[in-house]
Amino acid sequence: MSSYRQHLYHIVFRTKDSKPTINPENSGQLYAYITGIIKNRESFLYRINGVENHIHILTDMNPSIAPVDFVKDIKVSSSKWIKGSGFFPDRNIQLLQS
Repeated sequence: MSSYRQHLYHIVFRTKDSKPTINPENSGQLYAYITGIIKNRESFLYRINGVENHIHILTDMNPSIAPVDFVKDIKVSSSKWIKGSGFFPDRNIQLLQS
């Protein structure tokens, strides 16, 4: 007997104060970094995209991970990466869950 499970989540992050900080020149690096976080959590990313002040993520999350921990890991890790990457001129930005 086999089983099938799927836990799809649509996660939206916005920039602090909804500042238009994510532009085409730096969005690719940010999306790649977030993709790595999701893969390291043994989850599958269907899509990631966004505009200047927010990002949408559609993912099949590993069922052994609590959703709150999954979102927190993406938020904390990507915010630290943004501040240290050099791709974002406004180093005071961070991603917040919408």
